[in-house]
Amino acid sequence: MKTKTIRVLLADDHALFRAGVRMLLEHMSGVEVVGEAADGREAVRFTKQLQPDVVLMDITMPGLNGLESAAQVAQACPRARVIMLSMHLNEQYVSQALRAGAAGYLLKDAAATELEQAVRTVARGDVYVNQAVSQHIIADYRRRLGGGTESDQHGPNPADVLTSRQREILQLVAEGHTTKEIAALLHRSEKTIEGHRARLMQQLDIHDVAGLVRYALRIGLIPPDR
Repeated sequence: MKTKTIRVLLADDHALFRAGVRMLLEHMSGVEVVGEAADGREAVRFTKQLQPDVVLMDITMPGLNGLESAAQVAQACPRARVIMLSMHLNEQYVSQALRAGAAGYLLKDAAATELEQAVRTVARGDVYVNQAVSQHIIADYRRRLGGGTESDQHGPNPADVLTSRQREILQLVAEGHTTKEIAALLHRSEKTIEGHRARLMQQLDIHDVAGLVRYALRIGLIPPDR
């Protein structure tokens, strides 16, 4: 019986990195790269169009970061399994990725053998994270899938107080986009964007752009080095 080909979409804003990962994937038996996306919006759009089995998603993309993209993919294409790619190995990032709907978390400096293991693991419906990460993160993920509840000992995630649209606008503001640019990107009027921004600042009790940038950094919407 012929094994089903695993169809993979790559999403990363660095062309050279995409090329390197694509080359590794194309040497794997039964794996096919069906497309590449250069940012989070393309990743969501191409996932809807191409219906891949696995999406390899950079966590820190401009405009719409990997966490928000993963959440949108999980809602629009629940059969597509997202593996988040990151340079950072810590439980907070992994927890955020799994909460966003990702099924895997892989470091960008992982070996080719680990990349293959991650792709095949999530493609068959399991969760994959780097072995250095505590196993209780996966256990918590599975409890939530099963409908179980457990209090978070670390308190609520600060990002959870915002809607998906608010996080999207916050990231764009923090990246330096003007109201006009954000309106064009989101296909909304400038008045609508100004309203979202005003409500966002009121809700967070932040009254300047510098404060919004600091908040976006704190909750991981933008990386410190971008």
